[in-house]
Amino acid sequence: MKLEQALKRLEALGDEKVRKRNAKNGAGDNQFGVKLGDVRKLAKEIKRDRELGMALWDTGNVDARLLALLIIEPKTLSADDVDRMVRSVTLDQVADWINAYIVKQHPDKEALREKWMTDADPMAGRAGWNLTAERVARRPEGLDLVALLDRIEAEMPDADPRVQWTMNSTLAGIGIHFAKHRERALAIGEKLGVFRDYPTSKGCTSPFAPIWIHEMVSRQG
Repeated sequence: MKLEQALKRLEALGDEKVRKRNAKNGAGDNQFGVKLGDVRKLAKEIKRDRELGMALWDTGNVDARLLALLIIEPKTLSADDVDRMVRSVTLDQVADWINAYIVKQHPDKEALREKWMTDADPMAGRAGWNLTAERVARRPEGLDLVALLDRIEAEMPDADPRVQWTMNSTLAGIGIHFAKHRERALAIGEKLGVFRDYPTSKGCTSPFAPIWIHEMVSRQG
């Protein structure tokens, strides 16, 4: 499939309600408002296509970028490619997808994590803390959890909201998975109060770290 064909397919799938929701979440006019399920269906039809994926990404269109992330094979990208892509993201939905489908699958993700954890760029910082939260939950060996808690306590209050989100995930993860650090993680969450009043849908767990930690620990029995 050529770029022009893919864009026309996406445009035809556009939905006004989705466009309005995207706009409310910070998307500009460069979007069609395609439902995520429809983006996935189109990606399955196209399959892997790095050339098309990069062309779609370079349009800056929200829906084209989401489609690109599903059809690009992560290992075909260099670490510099991934770094450039992460820094160019402006919408949280795209940030979530690039972290899930590209960054976490990339062979150089640990080197990128270490780089991004000290970067002033908010989207790089968001991605770095997202990878750190994953390591806390799945591969904590070698991580200095005390140092991470120190950084979170010192930096999260004034961090960019986009960085706060994944930094908070790391805080909650430490409290959930490491009993010996749970009391401090809870104390930091209460002290900082980040996401204390975050609106949460019925049946969903609050992102406020103390509530999140208590809920997940209770599920562990």
